[in-house]
Amino acid sequence: MDDVNASSVAQPRLIAQFVGVFAGFALLLAAIGICGVTAYSVTQRKQELGIRVAMGATPSDILRLVVEHGLRLTFVGAVIGVITSFLLARLLSGLLFGVQALDPLTFTLAALILLGAASLACYMPARRATRVDPIVVLRFQ
Repeated sequence: MDDVNASSVAQPRLIAQFVGVFAGFALLLAAIGICGVTAYSVTQRKQELGIRVAMGATPSDILRLVVEHGLRLTFVGAVIGVITSFLLARLLSGLLFGVQALDPLTFTLAALILLGAASLACYMPARRATRVDPIVVLRFQ
């Protein structure tokens, strides 16, 4: 009898662990995608960034500019995702265990974790953007 109770408890834990691992992979893939898009944006805006540096922008100004751009895009995506999740929550309510369909804490934490990962993902290309040499960039114009 104890084996049946132990296996009935172990199965949801195993499922929760798998969901956690897959959620971690999804967050990692999202961060890699954001980093790639931000790096591409920095490459496309290299001339603009070089002009800004030539006009007196400090590395912290460039860093802030690039990170803010990436976070703005991420914030728009997070808002669209949260709104879509609210709209689809009723359809998925039968699949949720131990969580209400419209749990504000879960929605808030998911969005904050995504924004935190996005800020770290935007930081690497932004650091590279601070090293733009205006003379080299403007020479290739």
